Amino acid sequence: MAVKYLLSEDRIPTMWYNIAADLPAPPPPPLHPGTLQPAGPDDLAPLFPMGLIMQEMSPERLIEIPDEVREIYRLWRPTPLLRAARWEKALGTPAKIYFKYEGVSPAGSHKPNTAVAQAWYNREEGIRKLTTETGAGQWGSALSLACQLLGMECLVYMVKVSFFQKPYRRSMIRVWGAEVIPSPSDTTESGRAILAQDPDSPGSLGIAISEAVEVAAKRDDTHYSLGSVLSHVLLHQTVIGQEAMEQMELAGAYPDVVVGCVGGGSNFAGIAFPFLGENLKKGKKTRIIAVEPAACPTMTKGIYAFDYGDTAKLTPLVKMETLGHDFIPPGIHAGGLRYHGMAPMVSHCHQLGLIEAESVMQNEVFSAGVSFARSEGIIPAPESNHAIAQVRKLADECKESGDAKTILFNLSGHGHFDMASYDNYLDGKLEDYAYPEEKIKEAMKNLPKV
Repeated sequence: MAVKYLLSEDRIPTMWYNIAADLPAPPPPPLHPGTLQPAGPDDLAPLFPMGLIMQEMSPERLIEIPDEVREIYRLWRPTPLLRAARWEKALGTPAKIYFKYEGVSPAGSHKPNTAVAQAWYNREEGIRKLTTETGAGQWGSALSLACQLLGMECLVYMVKVSFFQKPYRRSMIRVWGAEVIPSPSDTTESGRAILAQDPDSPGSLGIAISEAVEVAAKRDDTHYSLGSVLSHVLLHQTVIGQEAMEQMELAGAYPDVVVGCVGGGSNFAGIAFPFLGENLKKGKKTRIIAVEPAACPTMTKGIYAFDYGDTAKLTPLVKMETLGHDFIPPGIHAGGLRYHGMAPMVSHCHQLGLIEAESVMQNEVFSAGVSFARSEGIIPAPESNHAIAQVRKLADECKESGDAKTILFNLSGHGHFDMASYDNYLDGKLEDYAYPEEKIKEAMKNLPKV
């Protein structure tokens, strides 16, 4: 059976870890969408509170977690670290496999780690309402929970294909008091423009971001909140890796490999950046692997360039690995891993050769998730299955070589609201899809000229 490593409440981290302090070179700064000049704090102020803007640009290694945020974290943190001994046996591998389980949060994923922090900083600066986008619904449900706990209003634009694929996630959003609208919608100028071009548009995170940003930009009492990509979001998630490091010490182990799934980059950074920091500061040699869908191959096939974070070009330009802001993902069951760009900080680390990137097909993804569930009992979110598929490959390599490597991955959420996708896999209805090179080349033509 799985061996569980737990920490007491007083072991919740008191600081967030900022990888920027230890990188050999900083990533390029964001650019103003109008002037194409480096964006300063005042340029970001219409969307974000100054507390988060300062974190976005901070060179400090450690940033203190506010007491009220830590108090709310106590609802689910510290999260458990488990040894997947039954899965190791089923795979017949000498590898030692550990996973950090973020599915124990009220929202069922890692997302509340930053949702609570973002809502707190906004509330402290007098903001009454937050708008956001969500893909599979994990971020939308997490922000609606955070706003409810901190006495704020919340409006969520949910990618239309997920709005209908994931009805129970949208129900969670409503239970926690937020309004949820399928995107593209007729409630914004950017949404209406997309619908005029394609009335049957399945939506995308880029489109939903445009709608949420548009609403926030028009109201003084409203800000926009992003669930991934930006550096302050990745910062908040480092509680995951910090706890995991202490729990691995309890287990008498240290990872040879750390694996996380990537869409925008937040759960991956959460588990990986503290260990990457050990590589940079102390000369550790841990391999760090980011795993993405072959249908949305941002890191493995995208271009490293300045691009908009949204379809309507309302957001600052950031240098990232991108498939182009016009990217419309296929309606596959990769859940929240369908964003057109990768977090600038994750992209920068990849470009520096500090981390690796792999892509996997969705049938392989669900095959690995089912294998894990049948051994360990936990049904993972489709997003997390991408990491699990890569871990199975590594475990098979260890089986062939006889090398007993220690592998750590982030199980970023449970799949209890994703059972339709599991049904489709078990019924043989999932089709593998690799995003075509010609579509990527076409999208690159519309990248901003910087």
